[in-house]
Amino acid sequence: MPELQPGAHMREELHSQPETWSRAADLRDAQALLPASGARIAVVGCGTSWFMAQSYAFLRETAGHGETDAFAASEAFVDRGYDAVVALTRSGTTTEVLELVDRIRGRVPTIGVIGDETSPLVSLVDDAVLLPFADEKSVVQTRFATTALALFRASLGEDLTGAIEDAAAVLADDYDGELRDAEQYSFLGRGWTVGLAHEAALKMRESSQSWTESYPSMEYRHGPIAIAAPGRVTWQFGEAPEGLAAQVRATGARFVQHPVDPLADLVRLHRVALDRAVARGLDPDLPRNLTRSVILDA
Repeated sequence: MPELQPGAHMREELHSQPETWSRAADLRDAQALLPASGARIAVVGCGTSWFMAQSYAFLRETAGHGETDAFAASEAFVDRGYDAVVALTRSGTTTEVLELVDRIRGRVPTIGVIGDETSPLVSLVDDAVLLPFADEKSVVQTRFATTALALFRASLGEDLTGAIEDAAAVLADDYDGELRDAEQYSFLGRGWTVGLAHEAALKMRESSQSWTESYPSMEYRHGPIAIAAPGRVTWQFGEAPEGLAAQVRATGARFVQHPVDPLADLVRLHRVALDRAVARGLDPDLPRNLTRSVILDA
């Protein structure tokens, strides 16, 4: 059997995203397991899943479906009279998520959105939304996170046709190689794309050990813009505040903003992160200090 090239799993998985998003958008029965409109809910996760929870929470609440909070599972305040808790996890084995669900079991209805259908979380939650077709071999997440968010968006009544088409186009096009070789990256977002910005920064750190930061777009002006300089990139997901692009360019840094669905722009970032890692001689399928799931010793 031939030896796999560094990042081979991540490459296959990130390129499959238009297909997995389309499948998630069609899972009407699974979407119906998510909390009904009007329910007051919390969404919990760790790492990438926490950032997707932030995006879902903003989208759900602003769409008028009910108060929605997002928490890191280790820091969740779920004893606040929530009607339900949604636990998002690729592996279904993350210690903090399992402990939280076990603690509230029988008191608060729980829905798990899970990649591994054989995981222990499946039997702990009241309802399980299973996405095994989006599960991954690479330690660095790409398609599970975005597929879960695609499922959430579809459940809120969004038409994902444009996002799927944008993602396919992003994967087919060449990107500017200068993006790969920047000294430093700052990722920005507004509203639901703040979570995407945080996730983009995490992806670059995990895959290529890069210097990255992430902020809400307006907060970037309150100090972090001091890091902007020639050879560095400020990457905006979605619409930027008026005047921000000019402010960044005045520092000599490169301001990046693409006129595509922000989730598709995250796919572009996945490509950049993978290529940067490989160019540095790293394997994002087996990143430094990381495993597929964080399982803490008792």
